[in-house]
Amino acid sequence: MRIEQLQAFLAVAETGSFQAAAQQCQVTQSTVSRQVQALEAELDAPLFHRGGQAKLTVAGEQLLPKAKRIYQDWIQVSRDIADLMAGKQPELCVAAIQSVCSTLLPPVLQQFCHDYPQVQLRVTALGSDRSLKVLRDGLVDLAIVMDNPRLTTQPEMVVTPLFEESIEVLVGANHPLASQPKISWEMLSRFPHIIFKDGYGMQRLVQQQFQNRGEELNVAMELNTLEAFRGVIRQGNFVALLPQSALVECRQDPTVAIRPTELPVLRRAVVLVTTRDRMAIPPIRRFHELVTGWSIKTSSTNWITGAATVSN
Repeated sequence: MRIEQLQAFLAVAETGSFQAAAQQCQVTQSTVSRQVQALEAELDAPLFHRGGQAKLTVAGEQLLPKAKRIYQDWIQVSRDIADLMAGKQPELCVAAIQSVCSTLLPPVLQQFCHDYPQVQLRVTALGSDRSLKVLRDGLVDLAIVMDNPRLTTQPEMVVTPLFEESIEVLVGANHPLASQPKISWEMLSRFPHIIFKDGYGMQRLVQQQFQNRGEELNVAMELNTLEAFRGVIRQGNFVALLPQSALVECRQDPTVAIRPTELPVLRRAVVLVTTRDRMAIPPIRRFHELVTGWSIKTSSTNWITGAATVSN
């Protein structure tokens, strides 16, 4: 069944004439006749009594209300998709890791709102694994996450590298490790750690590092907000391994100390993920351009100090 067949059927039913239906549809009378005949053949039932006036048969009466609904739904979805492809979507949803939400995204969001004031932005801070899940489920349009090829190998995924950054040690200002210029992995194994909860890429990265080195990771607590990390770290004998982007505000806090690790320095890669079909939608494509443009123009020094800028 084709939409042109339903259109022809509805036009004949409304006008009572194949000739008048052809004029309404702006096609030839023979075209209308072929469309109706094809529909009758598919349904295996006559739809009109042919005579001086085309009158609906019993089968035609059954089809009429349903054909009207189908045709109206088709017209509406055609308009909706045309609006979508023209950039008239009502909202754009983004899932991102916390450190990106507080540093990378604010100037990007400001520029996007300037470019698309009619599109409502919805930004949710989630762990990397959860962000990729809601992207795959169609609940968000883009995700900014730690790179995890195991979860982004589907052919429909578009994965754009943004930046790499070192993982550093956060301790309280009076912690024994605060006096060290660099901290060895063996020393880190002596203290209780605070790590991100399950579903966060950082948890997996830290656990894998200790496992690879044959060192024991003593997990004392799992948290899921950067403020909670800083609040707990400043109070006790804990340590936390966090990426540079998560430590921007901590560098101005005299109650905590940030130290690099000895070699090998652990690093993480941050990527922007969406799907190929979404990249065809103008607001999503523009948001993608703004984020990737920021990652190219912002140096590592600006990143650490939080001096991120976005321009057209």
